[in-house]
Amino acid sequence: MIRRFLPLLLVVVLAACGESNRFRQGTGADPSLTATTTAPADAADQSAEALYAAGMQELRANRYQRAVDLFDAVEREHPYSTWATNAKLMAAYTEYYRNRYTEAIGALDRFIQLHPAHRDIAYAYYLRALAQYEQINDAERDQQQTIVAMTALQEVVNRFPDTAYARDARLKIDLARDHLAGREMHVGRWYQRQGLTTAAIGRFRRVVDEYQTTNHVPEALHRLTEIYISLGLTDEARRTASVLGHNYPGSPWYQDSYALLVEGAPGAGDNRPGFFTRTLNWLF
Repeated sequence: MIRRFLPLLLVVVLAACGESNRFRQGTGADPSLTATTTAPADAADQSAEALYAAGMQELRANRYQRAVDLFDAVEREHPYSTWATNAKLMAAYTEYYRNRYTEAIGALDRFIQLHPAHRDIAYAYYLRALAQYEQINDAERDQQQTIVAMTALQEVVNRFPDTAYARDARLKIDLARDHLAGREMHVGRWYQRQGLTTAAIGRFRRVVDEYQTTNHVPEALHRLTEIYISLGLTDEARRTASVLGHNYPGSPWYQDSYALLVEGAPGAGDNRPGFFTRTLNWLF
């Protein structure tokens, strides 16, 4: 959803800080300039503002490569203009929007290095973090990218703590942590099925100890209860189930754990919420 609003957001941000009243009116161009898109081949004959406006027009029309070419032309033909600086950021955004994350990150790295005091530097850091976040793999695959994304998101929070970018970054960090916990659960369940109980306990304990705010903790406690019972460690199983019941009394995972320990008690069966429902409950 946020990606759909980013074009409008960026236009509003740049418009509020733009160089002319014409851009503040949302057109991005002087009415006296031609409304047709300027070809990069003719870039040397066009003003920086005209090239930038043409790039914005191509972006709004979803002609992304054309937009990138025009934004690049602004920088190439008018490297010392304020439009060139804005064009760098818009070119990076366009690459991000068409899922060319490597190119977007490279462009944003250069922007951040060259313009550390730019008025939209917070957005540049945020957009770079989003490009990392969009590349997170599913929980069954290696999670190194998740760690990279969390680091980039945390940098946004640390540098710009009172901005809307930081608020969204914090939410995404929490979602990424939930993702990492999901990976631990996936591996732990596999170990449990293979009878590798020590390895499984290690994974489930890590979820409980390191990812306490995620929605995977109730299941992790239940899996630990299952394993302790299978090993004949009844007292440990009871203690773990007690922690589960105290912190998540209405959880179906507690109901399942209770059924394992109390003869005749019904389990939750198929009443556990799915991933989407659990995520909504966690968010709201």
